[in-house]
Amino acid sequence: DNWPCVLFAMTGGFFLSLGNLSTQYAWAFVGLSVTEVVTSSITVVIGTSLNYFLDDRINNAKILFPGVGCFLIAVFLGSAVHYSNNVDNKAKLTALPDFYNDALGDKKKSVANDAFPNKKDLESASDHQEKAKVGTAGFLIQLENKRAIKVFGKSTLIGLGLTFFAGFCFSLFSPAFNLATNDQWNTMKEGVPHLVVYTAFFYFSVSCFVIAVILNIVFLFHPILNLPKSSFKAYLADWQGRQWALLAGLLCGFGNGLQFMGGQAAGYAAADAVQALPLVSTFWGVLLFGEYRKSSRRTYVLLVSMLSMFIVAVGVLMASSGHRKT
Repeated sequence: DNWPCVLFAMTGGFFLSLGNLSTQYAWAFVGLSVTEVVTSSITVVIGTSLNYFLDDRINNAKILFPGVGCFLIAVFLGSAVHYSNNVDNKAKLTALPDFYNDALGDKKKSVANDAFPNKKDLESASDHQEKAKVGTAGFLIQLENKRAIKVFGKSTLIGLGLTFFAGFCFSLFSPAFNLATNDQWNTMKEGVPHLVVYTAFFYFSVSCFVIAVILNIVFLFHPILNLPKSSFKAYLADWQGRQWALLAGLLCGFGNGLQFMGGQAAGYAAADAVQALPLVSTFWGVLLFGEYRKSSRRTYVLLVSMLSMFIVAVGVLMASSGHRKT
């Protein structure tokens, strides 16, 4: 008798799985920092607004919606950071001699080797490869050569489009879970108990897993963005980095469970403060992965402005929390 709410929980899992996959593609084009800030901000702007009305306005609207506005500003600042950084990278690559710029378009060469003219044999991968300094043109070329998804020459709209699509998907999974546990639309028969958080989370996770398997199988044989085709045999044989993927899945599931428990207690709109995750991802992106190294002052100003606005928005969102009556 509770199948309508089960379907809501599974719909939430569908949107989360689709958003996660879109985000992974967006990282290649936009970078970790901007992708997380923009997707999280869109999640709050749409998802938090929906949760506010679904939760019968238990959150303080005078505090909540100014916070939502701050997230919206962070979206535009994130887009500006990406555009400015892309201009900086183009300037770095343009400064290379014509020989190297020509080599970037030659798919038969290793573009990483072309970054270093002092090698005896530019065509030989067996020669010792110097590691370029983070933020330099050579570093960008080495990174492109190692990428599965090639981004040189691609439109910036591809990355931003993937990012906004991921944010839209993320904005729907929490309201769907809210409906699954509280049945605000009265889809179940009178007297049928609501799903508890843990039961709803089970159906949510099963749906997320099944959709991820289906999508990844499809993309193995019908890849996008000019990626090479693969097979089950190749997938099962390649375990390089797989342990990190498994750890990421465990952390994502654990975080989702805590978010839903908090949402049931203090309102799902306030629980969207979990979208503070870009503050951590920016630490990884900037300090460990070298994003925005040697960029222009304009890019740094926009980056700091984006993060500052995001910090304010998260604080305001947390301050809007209320208490569920039932």
